[in-house]
Amino acid sequence: MILPAGWPRRARSAVVHVASLAHLAIVHARGWAANSVNARVRLAARNDQLQEEVALLREELHIKDARMANILPARRPRYRPHQRLAILQLKATRGWSAAQAARAFLLEPATIAAWTRRLDEEGPDALVQLPRPVNRFPDFVGQVVTSLKTLCPRMGKVKIAQVLARAGLHLSASTVARRLKAAPAKRPTPKGPPQSSQQPPAADAKAGPAAKPRRVVTARRPNHVWHVDMTVVPTGGFWAPWLPFALPQCWPFCWWVVAAIDHFSRRVMGAAVFAKQPTGPQVRAFLARTIRRNQATPKYVVCDKGAQFWCNGFKRWCRRRGIRPRFGAVGRHGSVAVIERFIRSFKNEATRRILVPLSDAAMRKAVSSYVFWYNHYRPNTAMGGRTPEERYRRIPAACRRPRFEPRPRWPRGSPCAAPAAKVRGDPGARVELVVTWHDGQKHLPVVTLKRVA
Repeated sequence: MILPAGWPRRARSAVVHVASLAHLAIVHARGWAANSVNARVRLAARNDQLQEEVALLREELHIKDARMANILPARRPRYRPHQRLAILQLKATRGWSAAQAARAFLLEPATIAAWTRRLDEEGPDALVQLPRPVNRFPDFVGQVVTSLKTLCPRMGKVKIAQVLARAGLHLSASTVARRLKAAPAKRPTPKGPPQSSQQPPAADAKAGPAAKPRRVVTARRPNHVWHVDMTVVPTGGFWAPWLPFALPQCWPFCWWVVAAIDHFSRRVMGAAVFAKQPTGPQVRAFLARTIRRNQATPKYVVCDKGAQFWCNGFKRWCRRRGIRPRFGAVGRHGSVAVIERFIRSFKNEATRRILVPLSDAAMRKAVSSYVFWYNHYRPNTAMGGRTPEERYRRIPAACRRPRFEPRPRWPRGSPCAAPAAKVRGDPGARVELVVTWHDGQKHLPVVTLKRVA
C-alpha cells in the first residue's frame, strides 16, 4: 500500500476517522444481529453491546482519574464523611484490600486503614458518618429519602416528596432538600419586576388594535385536547468526522418515536416506534389506532407544523373524524409545551438511562413499559402529585389517602406537608422503604412503604 506524501501530518485525524468508521460498521452489524431469527445471534449482539459499554465507561474513568492524578494530593477535593462510608461499603462489597481501594479513589492505603479504624467513632466530628438528620423526624425517615435518591438518582426533591406522599409519608420539598444537601445553594433572584411568560412579545404589543388575538385551546375534560409530536432517540451518537458531520437519522443509528398525550390528564394515549422518520400516512394510521384502542376521539389535536401534519392529507383526515387541528406557532416558546415536556421526561428517565436496544421488539417493549409506568406510577407536578391515570379515570389520588406519621408526639389534628391527609393508625409509626421495578427495569421504580414493628 502506497501512503500519500506527508501522511504523518494526518495521522491524528486518521485515528479519529478510523474510530468513527468502526462505530459505523459495528452499529450496522449489531443492528442486523439484534433482529436475527437466531436467538444465539441476538444474545451475542446484546453481550457485545454490553461489553463495549463497560469498556467505554472504564475508558472515561481512566481519563478522569488521569486528570485528577495530575493535581497535587493536598489540593484535591476531600471526601465528605458520608462519602468515606460509601467508599468503605464499596470496598467491602468488591472484596478490595486497602491498597486496591486506595488506587481506585486516588488515596493512600494508610488513609483507607485510618477510616476503617475510626469507623465506629461517635459525635459530630467523627471521620466517617451516616447521613445525619437535620430535623426532628426519626433517623429512618432521613434514611428513606437518601435511599430513594440513591436508587433513583434522576428524582429531584419535588418528585421524591410526591412519590413518598403517594406511598403514605408526607414530606415537604424543602425537608427533602435539606436532607439531601446540608447547605442548599440559593438561586440568585433576578432584579426588577418578574416577567410573566404569558405576556405577548413586544412586537405584538406595538401592533395596536389591528393585531389579531391569539387563539388558545383550553382542555376542559379528558379527550378534549390531544397533543401529538415525534422525536429522535439515538442508539449511540450522530457525530461523524466527515461531511455532513452526522450519521443518517434512521435505524440502526436512531429510532423515531411518535406519541399522543391528553392535555387535561397528561396521560399518554399511545406511542409508536419507527425505523425512520414516519410519513404522513403512517402518523395518521398511528392516530387511528390510538383512537380505536382508547375508544375516544379528541375534539382538538395540537401539533407542530411538520410535513406530516401541515398538509392537506392530515387536515382531510381530521375533518372526516370531526377533529379540529391546531398548530403551534413557529418559533414561539411554549406553543407545544405539554408534549415537549413529556418527550424530555421520556429521554431523561428512560432512553438516557439504558442502552437503547437495536432490536425492534425490544425497543417497542421499552417504550410501552415507560408509557405504562408514566401513566400509573409517576406523579405529575402539574397535577399536584396525581398520576395521569388517576386524573384521566377520575380515581382518588393516592397522595390524599391516610398517611404514616413517624413523629410519636405529633398531634393528629395538626397540618402536614401538602397535600393534607389524615393520620393512618397511631403516630410514631416506623416504616420501611420497599422499591420494586416495573417490568424489571431499574429506571422505572415503584415505591411503597410498609409499617414495621
